[in-house]
Amino acid sequence: MPERSPGVGAAFWATLGRDLKLVARNRGELANPLVFFLVVITMVPLGVSPSPSVLATLAPGMIWVVALLATLLSLDGLFRSDFDDGTLEQLLISPQSAYINVIAKLLVHWLSTGLALTLVAPLLGVMMSLPEAGYAPLLLSLLLGTGSLSLIGGIGAALTVSLRKGGLLLSLIIMPLYVPVLIFGASAVRAAIEGFAYNTQLAVLGALLALALVLAPLAIAGALKMSVNN
Repeated sequence: MPERSPGVGAAFWATLGRDLKLVARNRGELANPLVFFLVVITMVPLGVSPSPSVLATLAPGMIWVVALLATLLSLDGLFRSDFDDGTLEQLLISPQSAYINVIAKLLVHWLSTGLALTLVAPLLGVMMSLPEAGYAPLLLSLLLGTGSLSLIGGIGAALTVSLRKGGLLLSLIIMPLYVPVLIFGASAVRAAIEGFAYNTQLAVLGALLALALVLAPLAIAGALKMSVNN
């Protein structure tokens, strides 16, 4: 991890505050993942079956898959506006560590996307007839898993930020890396519904989050520098 330098905390809060203000001004972009999440889950009973038993079987995997896709939907714009107006280049050449600025931007992305999806998930669980035992692991797994989704997704967003139509390439890069998070997230909810312990799945999600928190910002900072220089 990069050495701390004077003003690191100030740089972090400045980037965090700036990005939060931008999110507040662009509420349409903030709503897109949530609307997608709600619409897709609403369509499942119409397209599959309204039977509570069928929906309960599908609920853990379906909610997690849609949460993953909703997060992916918001990634293309993670660094796009900063790249277009030159702010990204200024952040990268500033005396402060790019690692700190990247962490701040990813935290804003998680607050506006991952946390929002997590808070809405119980409502969608009701719509999907999710058994009562599944709500606690659903919330816990999403809290841990969506953090990893933002961190890992940031790598793809950084690699494709200089491409005008990089959405498809972003998906191809990131989707394989999302698979472990999806498997253990859905498995935690499924295990709880079936009466088994789900601590192991949550521990793995926590380990993936810790690993991503250390390594992903370094990879993102390097990818951003490469994209800006090109």
